[in-house]
Amino acid sequence: MGMAHRGRLNVLANIFGKSTQDIFGEFDGKDYDQEYFDGDVKYHLGLTADRKTRSGKSININLAPNPSHLETVGAVIEGITRAKQDKYYADDFSKVLPIAVHGDAAIAGQGILYEIIQMARLDGYKTGGTIHIVINNQVGFTTNYLDARSSTYCTDVAKVTLSPVLHVNADDAEAVVHAVSFALDYRMQFGRDVFIDLLGYRKYGHNEGDEPRFTRPVLYKIIAKHKNPRDIYAEKLLSDGVIDASYVNGLEKQYKSKLEENLEASRKKDLTIITPFMKNEWEGFVQVTDTQMLQKVDTTFSKEGLDSIINTISTLPEDKKFINKITKIVTDRKVGYDNNTLDWGTAEALAYGSLLTEGFDVRISGQDVERGTFSHRHAVVKVEDSEEEVILLNGIENKKGKFGVFNSLLSEYGVLGFDYGYALANPKALTIWEAQFGDFSNGAQIMIDQYISCGEDKWNNQNGIVMLLPHGYEGQGAEHSSARMERYLQLCARHNMYVADCTTPANFFHLLRRQMKTNFRKPLVVFSPKSLLRDPRCVSTVEELATGSFQETIDDNTVDKKKVKTLVFCTGKFYYDIVAERENNGRNDVAVVRIEQLFPFPAEQIKEIIAKYPNADDYVWAQEEPKNMGAYSFMLMNFDFIKWRLASLKAYSAPASGSYTRAKRRHADAIRMVFDKNLFR
Repeated sequence: MGMAHRGRLNVLANIFGKSTQDIFGEFDGKDYDQEYFDGDVKYHLGLTADRKTRSGKSININLAPNPSHLETVGAVIEGITRAKQDKYYADDFSKVLPIAVHGDAAIAGQGILYEIIQMARLDGYKTGGTIHIVINNQVGFTTNYLDARSSTYCTDVAKVTLSPVLHVNADDAEAVVHAVSFALDYRMQFGRDVFIDLLGYRKYGHNEGDEPRFTRPVLYKIIAKHKNPRDIYAEKLLSDGVIDASYVNGLEKQYKSKLEENLEASRKKDLTIITPFMKNEWEGFVQVTDTQMLQKVDTTFSKEGLDSIINTISTLPEDKKFINKITKIVTDRKVGYDNNTLDWGTAEALAYGSLLTEGFDVRISGQDVERGTFSHRHAVVKVEDSEEEVILLNGIENKKGKFGVFNSLLSEYGVLGFDYGYALANPKALTIWEAQFGDFSNGAQIMIDQYISCGEDKWNNQNGIVMLLPHGYEGQGAEHSSARMERYLQLCARHNMYVADCTTPANFFHLLRRQMKTNFRKPLVVFSPKSLLRDPRCVSTVEELATGSFQETIDDNTVDKKKVKTLVFCTGKFYYDIVAERENNGRNDVAVVRIEQLFPFPAEQIKEIIAKYPNADDYVWAQEEPKNMGAYSFMLMNFDFIKWRLASLKAYSAPASGSYTRAKRRHADAIRMVFDKNLFR
């Protein structure tokens, strides 16, 4: 279940059975029992509970935590639902039910609702129908509903999927129950979305201290005289002879007495204890600090295992015809493997295959992810004359995990929220969202800011979502050059996520494997390459995959360290550009060190590398991004143990020039600054 904060405490206490003693404790503002947990306002916290039905059946119910961005959680609960369906009930999606509770203004005004509803029938995102309950109090925040939408009904978005909408008077308790029962029956019978427009009112304004008569004076004169639903229903039961006059007062007295008892008990506790959401799904996982995140993890995988996987992923069915380009791409995987020159796409496929044999699930979603935006992945290949799909990774011998790769709808916000929810419910699945270009993540910024970067800190939820963001300056204009590295690095703090920018296929292989091989989960942001996918310099050996590990830093082993005067630090594709210029100039006094993991920042490793260059006296941070972008500001805060200079473009408002000639000239200027310390921007 997902809902905004309004009415949430009522749902937590009276439907989910959360102890009111715990709720009172949270309101007292006491400190938490965990050092690495900062908490959130009471209305945002989630809860998992097991409740028994009247027939004695047990139901596991979850109310997902969420921020004040009202409808974001709708995407998350769909992902949670799909993960549980895939994991436990792949043959019967009806066993897991998503319920989304909306406000009338939010369902009409928040664009993410349209994205979520468009997922309802798509293979990679469908959940067998959602029950949408709209708490229609006719006041959007504080405004008149006539200012909140153009449609006749707030639920008109349901027309997208031709879903039924039940409009019901919230004052009529039995009609509401009947509508909900009908909606549930419909969902279970047809496996489709259904909407309930619960038409009521808000007694107060935006909060209990707000004055609603400022904006709705006529309406609130009527509401002030209107009996509440409890009294209306009590009068009906009294007139029918079902209860007597003392019954309602007795219930109220009993309930308030229990609240008072729990309030007194809560005041005797010194700390607030927060139970993690979906604790059962996370059994065996621990929470760690950034120090533990920097510890080495065994990500080796036997060469025999790699041999078996490469044979499978490089062999197309002989009885089917594929276009020549597909045939070459797939068979070239084995050629590169045999020549010990593995490219990016092959190493990536081998990472997935290795995890599948070890029992981990793999899910990849995003725009064009089946083939990859730059046609390097081809996890799904199409038969030429029928468009039948062939997924070679599903043919791996002894595969224990499930593999799913899904081209998404043209959505970032909703899809990333869905995949975050999927990772939240299945920590044993490598869950990847890939942006078609890195800057497309801009459209999902709320999910990144409010969930991915701080969900563990606010709600005690670990999450292993992986974001692949193609990044690199290839002279193709402003929009698709930059994945906005600076924004993610600004969000990094203590132990909240990994940020990496790999330069070799082997390091990417081990990075993906590390994500699953730890006993904790952190979001992983990867600035993935574009031109390097086919760069003959960007290759790895089979041995590096089989016996290597993820390298947070890569030292320059091509130089005589005693001759080095200038020690350059960089990340990503820019490394290859700098090295090419060094070779052109014959500069054997320059070493180039790659920082492959930007966060947690591997400071101690960098100090050890610096110590290997006894004669270096010129230290450089080099980046292809403008000065006000990229990792520069992050380095100012973290790379503070030596004095260094910057080699980069000057500050610009757009990430890159739209002119290929100008972009290349600027790029060359940044490279020249690496080798000439007298040049400044």
